[in-house]
Amino acid sequence: MRKRPTKQDSELVKQLNRVSDEGEMRKARLWWRDEFWPASARDYLQIEKALATRKSRWLRQVTSYWGMAASLVLDKTLGEMAFLDPKLSAEMLTVFSKVRPFLKELRAQTQNPDFMANVEKVIGRSKSARVRLQNESKRLAAIRAQRQRKH
Repeated sequence: MRKRPTKQDSELVKQLNRVSDEGEMRKARLWWRDEFWPASARDYLQIEKALATRKSRWLRQVTSYWGMAASLVLDKTLGEMAFLDPKLSAEMLTVFSKVRPFLKELRAQTQNPDFMANVEKVIGRSKSARVRLQNESKRLAAIRAQRQRKH
């Protein structure tokens, strides 16, 4: 891992931010954050398999975005330190936290052993990212419980 972010890191982070702010991507990200609360692989797959729907596109768009972004770290195009800055990677941890409990089942049922693998690898390489993932998982569990009590 590089000790300090580089100018290239800065440019790539700006580009990732531009992509994440694009209109449809912004809608997809908000949907993931506010409305998509899968309780099982079945919940996830039900939306993914409805290919012609907006939610299915959003589901795949966000997971693909974070997988692509993580691949930039894995191939050393983007420094891990810059990528894992909480301002950039907090959302990735939220997305991963929502699918991690049934990730193995999703990989098996979709016959895609690489589903979210880049994200998982990047998080796994960093102690601070693993701690942040634990904290985010706890935070989301509390929100999920609160939402269930309201319904």
